[in-house]
Amino acid sequence: MTRRILPALPALPALALFAAMPAQAQIFGDSGAFFGSGLGADTLQGASPYGNLIADDRVYMHGILNQNEGRFGDGSYYRWSGQAWIGNDYNRLRLRTEGRYNSTNNGKVDDGQHELLYERPISTYFDLQAGVRADIDDGTGRTWAALGVQGLAIGFWNVAVTGYASNRGHFALRTDAAYDLYLTQRLVLQPQFETNWYTKDDAGRGVGAGLSDIDTGLRLRYDISRKFSPYIGVAYQHFFGGTARMRREEGGQADDLRFLVGLRAWF
Repeated sequence: MTRRILPALPALPALALFAAMPAQAQIFGDSGAFFGSGLGADTLQGASPYGNLIADDRVYMHGILNQNEGRFGDGSYYRWSGQAWIGNDYNRLRLRTEGRYNSTNNGKVDDGQHELLYERPISTYFDLQAGVRADIDDGTGRTWAALGVQGLAIGFWNVAVTGYASNRGHFALRTDAAYDLYLTQRLVLQPQFETNWYTKDDAGRGVGAGLSDIDTGLRLRYDISRKFSPYIGVAYQHFFGGTARMRREEGGQADDLRFLVGLRAWF
């Protein structure tokens, strides 16, 4: 019995020392290196309990031109709609812009809406946005304060809802929704819906109170690459109430159905 115990006695001080070491030292050793891992103290400095910290404060940029198309029908025109942002996971500046260029109408640009927004996440899928919108085109210019949300809704719909208030006591609301249905890895069908609402008639902008218009589209695109996608489709726009009346007074119609060809691009 004595011969079996005595050989183990020299190991007792080492075992006692190991037991007295802090939990972190037991794992990483006195040098801060994980046994057999080759990680030194300098590598693990500032690490979280479950590994190195995620670099979520880096600044990134992204831009996309969702609508970059010619619309053909009774008087053809070019239509654009896109947005770009710069920032990190928590703070971003976003630029949104859209409008129409009509070469058959003295080269006028109309429906020009441009927004500069600060955004911050409020949930896993939605960002809160606040900023300013400027209506800059051949019509009467307007400036609005903007507040809204943008993100990914149930069913993976990309949605944006924004309210606006001008210094002239006008208020407006805009909703936008789009969905990418992948028929194949490269062939994508995208339905899109947009509505615009105003609280007052604005003859300078050609809009009436209430629901002003609904702009819908169905686009079939082919992703030559993820950043370069030609597409074809149809777009239908219907105007309501005072907006429809103003259009008729100028010789227009309340319904507008067009065939379109475009190129979607992003960076």
